[in-house]
Amino acid sequence: MNIQKIAAFSDGGCGGNPAGVVIADALPDAATMQAVAAQVGFSETAFAAPRDDAWTVRYFSPESEVPFCGHATIAPGAALAEACGEGVFKLALAASEITVEGREDPENGFLAALQSPPTRSAPADEQLVSGALALFGLNEADLDGRIPPAFAEAGASHLVLALKQRARLAGMAYDLDAGRRLMRRFGLVTIALVWVENDHLFHVRNAFASGGVLEDPATGAAAAAFSGYLRDIDWPHGGAIDLIQGEDMGMKSLLHAEIPDLPGSSIRVSDRIRRM
Repeated sequence: MNIQKIAAFSDGGCGGNPAGVVIADALPDAATMQAVAAQVGFSETAFAAPRDDAWTVRYFSPESEVPFCGHATIAPGAALAEACGEGVFKLALAASEITVEGREDPENGFLAALQSPPTRSAPADEQLVSGALALFGLNEADLDGRIPPAFAEAGASHLVLALKQRARLAGMAYDLDAGRRLMRRFGLVTIALVWVENDHLFHVRNAFASGGVLEDPATGAAAAAFSGYLRDIDWPHGGAIDLIQGEDMGMKSLLHAEIPDLPGSSIRVSDRIRRM
């Protein structure tokens, strides 16, 4: 089995979120994919196989299967572009169909962009918010009231907590086992802590205890979900936002999200990749 290692949303020649990528004639069984993901040890490994005019894709963290993962979609997009030529590739996921585009850039190697599943958001459950604040050692006074706590989804479920101070984001810490229990209880893939630098630039940290990973350095699925949430609350995004993630863990990652006006519609998340 050929396992490629590709970092998505990299900051030039460094940073980004590493993903394992396996492109095969047919997908292995679930137990094998889970074992490979655990061996690779990245937050996700993507497995892709051709099916008619599309590619079937499944995502596995070291501990569980994930319904959708952004950086592990960007990485196969670049791998498919290298193997098959530049273009747009249809991906058949467990619950939706999306596309990923890969193309070569003379200055930056390969660039890739995904179109997320549809988005939706809703006010967060009060018990979940209370549990999440306690998990991170925060209180309601730490929250930025302009972006209320919310459940946000774009193929996977996330809790969004916006913070008033950058220092509180930098100090993110929590117990992995307690985070795993909370996220699995409420069906979350990640909890996104967000700090607003300006209307178009956000600093983000994503706790991924549900998958056995303390933190993701770049989370395209959460970026799409968060972008859809901003659209739902009429945030003045101007059609696009940028997110900086992983900076506090020494793996700075850059994500760009394009936000169309139509409520619930797909978000385009893009940036560069680097081979590892």
